[in-house]
Formats: sequence, structure tokens, C-alpha cells
Amino acid sequence: MQKSVRYNEGHALYLALLARKEGTKRGYLSKKTAETNRWHEKWFALYQNVLFYFEGEQSARPAGMYMLEGCNCERVPAPKSCAAGSAKDAALDKQHYFTVLFGHEGQKPLELRCEDEVDGDEWVEAIHQASYSDILIEREVLMQKYIHLVQIVETEKIAANQLRHQLEDQDTEIERLKSEIVALNKTKERMRPYQGNQEDEDPDIKKIKKVQSFMRGWLCRRKWKTIVQDYICSPHAESMRKRNQIVFNMVEAESEYVHQLYVLVNCFLRPLRMAASSKKPPISHDDVSSIFLNSETIMFLHEIFHQGLKARIANWPTLILADLFDILLPMLNIYQEFVRNHQYSLQVLANCKQNRDFDKLLKQYEANPACEGRMLETFLTYPMFQIPRYIITLHELLAHTPHEHVERKSLEFAKSKLEELSRVMHDEVSDTENIRKNLAIERTIVEGCDILLDTSQTFIRQGSLIQVPSVERGKLSKVRLGSLSLKKEGERQCFLFTKHFLICTRSSGGKLHLLKTGGVLSLIECTLIEETDTS
Repeated sequence: MQKSVRYNEGHALYLALLARKEGTKRGYLSKKTAETNRWHEKWFALYQNVLFYFEGEQSARPAGMYMLEGCNCERVPAPKSCAAGSAKDAALDKQHYFTVLFGHEGQKPLELRCEDEVDGDEWVEAIHQASYSDILIEREVLMQKYIHLVQIVETEKIAANQLRHQLEDQDTEIERLKSEIVALNKTKERMRPYQGNQEDEDPDIKKIKKVQSFMRGWLCRRKWKTIVQDYICSPHAESMRKRNQIVFNMVEAESEYVHQLYVLVNCFLRPLRMAASSKKPPISHDDVSSIFLNSETIMFLHEIFHQGLKARIANWPTLILADLFDILLPMLNIYQEFVRNHQYSLQVLANCKQNRDFDKLLKQYEANPACEGRMLETFLTYPMFQIPRYIITLHELLAHTPHEHVERKSLEFAKSKLEELSRVMHDEVSDTENIRKNLAIERTIVEGCDILLDTSQTFIRQGSLIQVPSVERGKLSKVRLGSLSLKKEGERQCFLFTKHFLICTRSSGGKLHLLKTGGVLSLIECTLIEETDTS
């Protein structure tokens, strides 16, 4: 006899107490019993993903509880028995009914009703959102934002420190200027007797001085005009113009990339996630996670980076970008998981498309005007090129940034970090693809092949080769290959790896079988001899 499931009653009572005090939604509902099909009014309290019900609002212990994880709540029409009749039936007809469908088998639906339509809508919405997995997703998003805000606070602290030192230097400079003004005032006081004599100057002398002042001003303006024109035509100014244009293009490209991620998340990821929670899901939650990976987190990261870029453009012509890359670089490691599993996500998507319901639903999403005729595979490919695009942009930016520029070292550091991340991602993708290729070959061989489970075994190529009989002393000798005595040439399916060479035969059903003798050849123990005489 199977034992009943044990649970911690004290913890359940504690959760019920929290639900009574801090529940998301509380109030009276009528509940239909499964045994008698009669309706009983209970006081319900929803706390996180647990629904408690009590005999009354003042009851200390709950009468029952339901786990809502993975459930679906929907409005239903009134039962046919309440369609017409007495005043009691008319009152029941005004009730608003809704049903909670549980995701696991063997659990009967929970039928509820209430008198107020608005209250019923609030209960349905609250039960829809009572999911622990949604809370975990929201927590992850908030943690990413919290980490970013902490980094911003640290940056602001450093900036405040620098401003404090600058203010101290400015105070020292003000004191020095004050002392100079005092000294100049004393000198002016001593020279006042001589100024009285200047008022008695000849009018012609005054005119000459005015002409001289005008000429000095004209010559000064002309000199400055020449200096400005020379700078505008100088290589340094041209380099700065190109640098600014690169930054403007970078902001436009980042804006377009954020829009592409927004379309990926809001037109595909979130609708498919909702479809996976439906009564007849065309796709599972695991497949949705395998296809989209962490694309939603990538979107949040680049929205923050894009806002920072727009704030810097608002301060043009002073364009300081290095600190933005300092904040972005530690978070770009999330691209490693996306790039590493990109090929697998496309494979999962191709398998899901074999389902007609999913394929039809996906075509509806792709017909959205925001997609502009692009398929889901196109949007999944965009993040693959973002790191190389940043590297190219920084390379062009450094080409037009003087060596003495304040951002030169920071931009070079950001470029080196991005190149290092790109190399690591490329190596991981190569290793992952090689392992998947080896496993795919291993599954096609009926007997299996243990050597392909070695991660250091690298696939080189495959194809069909003709195996010819060996000739010994001018006579044709029989070569035993598996269960076949080879008297004539035979076609073999061959696979070449770094350490081994596999020889297989293909049966009439198309399946591959390793040769029983000589099917797995170790290349370390083999010698390749090229025979030039084909006769």
C-alpha cells in the first residue's frame, strides 16, 4: 500500500497566516465541491503560488489549500441549470464563474464563482500571475539591474571624489587670485597721480590712440580667424570629424540592434512562452528556453547601454565613451552561452517546425509588421555578430583617436578584452560543434562506437571509398572484411578523425555497421603508403 505524502503542517499554517495578512488577493468566493456538486461559500487568500481557503474570514486554520504552479485560469459561462426559472435561478445567473485547470493529471478542476464581475477578473488575473517560475525570472532581471546600478554608484563615487579634489584646487586658485588682486589694487593706488595728467592730453593724440586700438583689434581678429581656418583644414580636425561620425553611426546601429532584440522578445519569446502554458501547448517550456536562451537578458543589457550612449550624445561635442565600455565589458560574458548553443537552438527550432500547429503559429508571428518579413532564424542570428561589430567599431574609433587622447588607453583595453572574448567564444563553438558532430555519427552506427565519446577526438571528413582486394605475389588473395569474404571491390562509408579511421558498411535498409575486423583503425599504429602503379 502506497504511503500518503507527508508535509510540514506547521509551515503550511505559517503560510496560511501570511496569506491572511499579506495575500495578493483575498475575499469570499463560492466553491463547488467535487463530491456533491454543491456550492459553498468560503473565504479565499492567495499567497505567491498557494491558494488557501477558510470557513470564514476569522477562521484561524485553513480548510484546504491548492498549489497553483503550472495551472491555467479562465472564465467560463454559467451552468445550463441556471439559465432560467425562479428568482433563485435568476440570482445564480448573475454570478460570474471561472475555473482553475491544474497542469498535472488526476487533479480535478477547481470551479469558483463570485458576484462582482470586476472582482472575478481580478481573481483570474491574480491566479494567472501566481507562478514561482515567473518570480524567478523577474528576480533575475532585477538582479541584473541591481548589479548595473551598483556599478553606476561606484562610478559616481569616483567622479564625486575627482570633483572634490578639483574644488579644493579651485579654492586654492581663488585664494591666489585674491592675493594678486590685492597687490594690483595697491599698485593702482600708487599710480593714480599719473592718471590725472592723461586727462589733459591733446585731442589729436587721443585720435591717434583710438586708431591704434582699432588696428590692434582688427589684426588680432584676423590672426584668430587664420588660426581657426587652419585648424578646420588640419588633419587633426578631419580625424575628429570622422571620429564623431563613427560614434553617431555606432549609436544608430545600437538603436537598430535594441529594436531587433525587442522584436525577438516581444513578438516571439513572450508569445511562445504564453503558448507553452496553454491547455494544448504547441511547444514545451524547455524548447522555448533552448531556442531563445538568454536573449531577454541581452535585451535588457543593451537597453541600458543604449540609454548611456544617447546621454553622451546629448553632451556633444564632448564624447566620452570609455566608461560605458567599462560597465558593458563584465556583462558581455552572457553572450558565451548564447553563441555556444546557437546551432543547437536552430536545430531545436527546426524540429519544432515539424509540428504543424507550431509552424502555423510561428508564421502568424512572422507576419507581424514589426518583423518586416524576417523569419525567427534571422532574429536569432543577430546577437552572433554583435561582439565582432563592437571590435570593428573600436578599431575604426582608435584609427581616428590621437595617441595623447584621454580615452586612448581605455578604448585599447576595451578592444583587447572584446577580442579575447571573441576568441574564447570561437573556440567554445568549435569544440561544441565537434562534440555534437561526433555524437551524431555515433548514433548513426548501429553497434555504437565508444571512441567517439572522447572529447579530444576531432572530426576531419567523411565519404565513400572503394576497398580493393589485396594482391600478394601476383595472385588475388581473399581479404576477410566482417562476415564478407572480399573477392571483388566493395564500397565502404569511411569517417576520418584525428586519432582513428572508421570503416563501415551500409545495409539494404540504409543503416551503418562497423566492420567486425578492421572497422576501427588507430592512426597511431598505421602507415600510409601511396601506390603510384595502379595496374
